[in-house]
Amino acid sequence: MLDQLPVEIVERIVAKIPDTDLIAVSKVDRVWWQEVRQEAYKRWKNYATTIGYVRALGKPFEKGNVDWITFEDVNDFYKRWIDRLTEDQLYIMEKMLRNGMVVDPQERETIEHALSEHRWGGDPWGLGVV
Repeated sequence: MLDQLPVEIVERIVAKIPDTDLIAVSKVDRVWWQEVRQEAYKRWKNYATTIGYVRALGKPFEKGNVDWITFEDVNDFYKRWIDRLTEDQLYIMEKMLRNGMVVDPQERETIEHALSEHRWGGDPWGLGVV
């Protein structure tokens, strides 16, 4: 039955699926695969944008500029937030790679490098928050 739904309905359903289940539904048929791929790229971009916003938010709290809260508290919160966003983004990227959704060789290389850095405890995006 799922393979007979109109594309517009599939788009709406795919947009509501959590990251952890997103790739699994790509197995329904080709239409679902394409919609999941588009949604995964959208989420990848959103994570990257959010990480950029969080980095910008952290700038005013550099050491010495914080009077009302300790630097360590702000820095720890900032690092945990960035780490969580990075893990979520890498999860989507890895699932896309493992399921043949990444066709561009440069994107494939970027993902493989980021996953390798993260597995070895590095900072995949060079954010300096390890």
